[in-house]
Amino acid sequence: MTEIEIGRAKRGRRAFSFDDIAIVPSRRTRDPEEVSTAWQIDAYRFELPIVAAPMDSVMSPTTAIALGRHGGLGVLNLEGLWTRYDDPTALLAEVADLDGAEATTRMQDMYAEPIKPELITARLHQMRDAGVTVAGSLSPQRTKEFAKTVVDAGVDMFVIRGTTVSAEHVSSQAEPLNLKEFIYELDVPVIVGGCATYQAALHLMRTGAAGVLVGFGGGAAHTTRTVLGLAVPMASAVADVAAARRDYLDESGGRYVHVIADGSIGRSGDIAKAVACGADAVMVGSPFARASDAPGHGFHWGTEAHHPELPRGQRVQFETVGTLEEILFGPSRVADGTMNLVGALRRAMATTGYTELKEFQRIEVVVE
Repeated sequence: MTEIEIGRAKRGRRAFSFDDIAIVPSRRTRDPEEVSTAWQIDAYRFELPIVAAPMDSVMSPTTAIALGRHGGLGVLNLEGLWTRYDDPTALLAEVADLDGAEATTRMQDMYAEPIKPELITARLHQMRDAGVTVAGSLSPQRTKEFAKTVVDAGVDMFVIRGTTVSAEHVSSQAEPLNLKEFIYELDVPVIVGGCATYQAALHLMRTGAAGVLVGFGGGAAHTTRTVLGLAVPMASAVADVAAARRDYLDESGGRYVHVIADGSIGRSGDIAKAVACGADAVMVGSPFARASDAPGHGFHWGTEAHHPELPRGQRVQFETVGTLEEILFGPSRVADGTMNLVGALRRAMATTGYTELKEFQRIEVVVE
C-alpha cells in the first residue's frame, strides 16, 4: 500500500472512514423480502447482525432482553451501574439531569461504588430467565477477578472489551491476563477487542476468540482521539481485520473468526458500509441512545467517560426519535438513517443484488 510522506522523518498510509466510501450497485437487484440479515457465531444464531454495546446508557437487563427478543444480541456492562447498585434507575435519571460541567465528576463518584458479584449473578439470571442469549462484558483489567462469577451465572457469550486489547500485554507491576490460556479454559465463546490493525487482529484470533471487535469503542461518546491521539478510520480498520480473518482461516485450517465493527456506527448506512468492508456484524451504541425506552433518557456515555484518572469520553445528548423497536424496524419518521436500521440494511443488500450478509461482504465500494 502506498505511503504518504508526512515529513522527512515520518511516512503514513492513507486510511478511510465510512464517510469516505460508498457502496456501488451491481447489475442485479432483489426484493427486500428475499434478503436475510441472519448471522451465526459459534452455536448462536441471530436474525439481526446488530450487537448492542455494553454501555449503561443503552443496555439494562430489560433492554438487553428486548433486543434479544427482536433477534439481536444485547451485551450488559458487568462493570456498570447495574452491578454496583441494587436499583440504579434513580442514578441514571440523575446523570440525565446533570449540568455539563459536573457530569464527569459526579459519574466518577457513581462508578467508584464497588462491583458486587451477587449483582452480576442476579442480572445475568434475569436475562437467562427471559429466554434470550446472555452476553456480558468485562474490561481486560477486571476479567480475572470476575470471570468465574460470570461463567457460573450462566453467560452464553463472554465479551472482553477495552479501548484497545492486545494478545501480548506486558506489565512490570502485575501478571497480565493471558488471553490464549484464559479463552482455552472457558466453556463459552469469547468476543474480544478492540483492535484496528491486521497484525493485532491476527494475534487476537490466534488466542481462540470466536469474534474480534474492530475499533476503539465508545464511538460518538469517546474522546480517545483528542485525549490519547489514538484513532484509525473504520472502513480501513474493518477491511484490514477482514484480511486477517481470511489469512487466519487458511492458517488454522478452516477456523472462521467473526469480525464485529465497534465504533462510528451512527446511522443505517454505516451498518451497510461496515458489512461491505468485511464485518459479520456491528456493535452499536448511539443509535439505541435515541430510543425513548433507553436507560440513558436521551444521554449516551461509555466507560471511558468516568475513568478515575484520565476520562476520555463524555456524556452526549441525542434527540429521541422512537422506541427501540421503531429504531430497529421502523416505520421511520425521519430521513437521516437513525430509524429502521434493519429495513435500510435489507434495502441496501436488495438494491445491490445480495440476499446473504457473507455475499454482501464482496460488494464493490468506491472512495468518494
